[in-house]
Amino acid sequence: MLIVALVFAALAALVHVVIFVLESVLWTTPRARAVFGSTAEGAEATKEMAFNQGFYNLFLAILAGVGVIVVAAGSTTVGLTLVVAGTGSMAAAAIVLLLTSPDKRGAALKQLSAPGLALIALAVAALLG
Repeated sequence: MLIVALVFAALAALVHVVIFVLESVLWTTPRARAVFGSTAEGAEATKEMAFNQGFYNLFLAILAGVGVIVVAAGSTTVGLTLVVAGTGSMAAAAIVLLLTSPDKRGAALKQLSAPGLALIALAVAALLG
């Protein structure tokens, strides 16, 4: 079950790297505007905010990704601490989005799925010993 959790954590990290690229690098492009449903004017007006938000997502991805690598290297306690911190923060952010922006329910559920499944799998692994 631990391997399942680490796979979901790695997937969550990858998703958050993609979000970083969309927010911090591609925010004003037609592709990113289509993903986030923004206009050219709106994207231009919010590009500094999106740039910053993208880095939050990158840092969470790094936290979870480094945790997976550290577990694979044999330092389970440190690695799992990083994985839980990263995926827990990702899941919490997705829940905030879900509760505060009902029109973004689909995005919130996508953002929640991989880190949420990682946390569930970690909980099951801990219960199974």
